[in-house]
Amino acid sequence: MNIKEKQKKFFDEAKKEFAYKNIMQAPSLDKVVLNTGVGKASKDKKRLDLINDRLIKISGQKPVPRKAKKSIAAFKVREGEVVGYQVTLRGNRMFGFLDKFVDVTLPRTKDFRGLPLKSIDEMGNCTIGLKEHTIFPETSDEELRDVFGLSVTIVTTSDNKEETTAFLRYLGFPFKKEEEIKKKARK
Repeated sequence: MNIKEKQKKFFDEAKKEFAYKNIMQAPSLDKVVLNTGVGKASKDKKRLDLINDRLIKISGQKPVPRKAKKSIAAFKVREGEVVGYQVTLRGNRMFGFLDKFVDVTLPRTKDFRGLPLKSIDEMGNCTIGLKEHTIFPETSDEELRDVFGLSVTIVTTSDNKEETTAFLRYLGFPFKKEEEIKKKARK
């Protein structure tokens, strides 16, 4: 069962726990946003093209370049320079990306033991930081020197952290068990 089908069945599973009376009260996925910064590569045209190309392969659509709003001399950034790229996925592309992300990409992550619960904020959004883009199957592993990180933000219609946690767990997101978190806190 894919994420789109699971989202439709979540209302039946959670209406007792969260006292939903209408299907519109249940959380749903709104969009997925991929963000990456270019760092020191803002002046390197080849590196910018590489990051742009890899994001196209990962997301299936063209990223929007994010430009600096003002010059900051300490960071050697000039107004209008590209400082990052952003992709917003909605609809079928979003569901396809999330299916691939949960089932293929996250298990390929080095030393993966689950997503931390603190990645969910109080407004019902989940932001996951990835250190390497090479965990996506579309990117070639031959050029390991041009590795960049990105963040994946999953925006839901939920209002609080508890509903979002239950919703994303039902969709199949692998969050860490609470016992593991408590053991790390004791050490």
